[in-house]
Amino acid sequence: MGKNGLKRLLIVEDDRPIADLLKHHFAAAGFTVTTTADGDEALILIDEIKPDLVVLDWMIEGVSGIEVCRRLRRGKQTASLPIIMLTARGDEEDRVRALDTGADDFVGKPFSPKELVARANALLRRSQPNLVAERLNYSGIEMDVAAHRVRRDGNAISLGPTEYRLLQHFLRNPERVFSRQQLLNAVWTHNEDVELRTVDVLIRRLRLALGEGPDLLRTVRSEGYSLDAGNG
Repeated sequence: MGKNGLKRLLIVEDDRPIADLLKHHFAAAGFTVTTTADGDEALILIDEIKPDLVVLDWMIEGVSGIEVCRRLRRGKQTASLPIIMLTARGDEEDRVRALDTGADDFVGKPFSPKELVARANALLRRSQPNLVAERLNYSGIEMDVAAHRVRRDGNAISLGPTEYRLLQHFLRNPERVFSRQQLLNAVWTHNEDVELRTVDVLIRRLRLALGEGPDLLRTVRSEGYSLDAGNG
């Protein structure tokens, strides 16, 4: 989720009036909305903004909606990303094809914007049951996922986006040792060009951000790192 608890939505729709209509209704329903008319740009934006949900038109410029959906389902970090397919194609065969490709829901045009918002919220509740009120806690570290806030022993901690995702991963898996490669996979969507030593730099930055007090980030020689209150 984005800051202030807003749900991040990417709308991929090449009909501008429809895109504007959807943006208006979803923004009014508490979503942070990004729009694009192009499938190629959609794949870039998904990596950049990491949306909680994608509303995807079947017939768009560049890479087709079906192909965008297929690629997202093949990606490690996007395999479970909720997707609603939006299209004028309404026969049963096309509906089945969209669902087989990996879409979670299918809405034919014309449609009710209010119904689409309701379907989106229902899909988010099913796919991310703790999205609205998730709080992670471990040994004095508290993360409010909805508010995007972190505290240690009651004091606010300022983290960059990458350190935030790393700490979130540790908080969801406390006392478990992760290799550098596993941490890269958890934090970066595309990590082919990221060196393993980058994890060491990130760990140092996270340690510094967490400030004074016991060092909860345990270094396991030849293995990796863990969040462990028994450290040191």
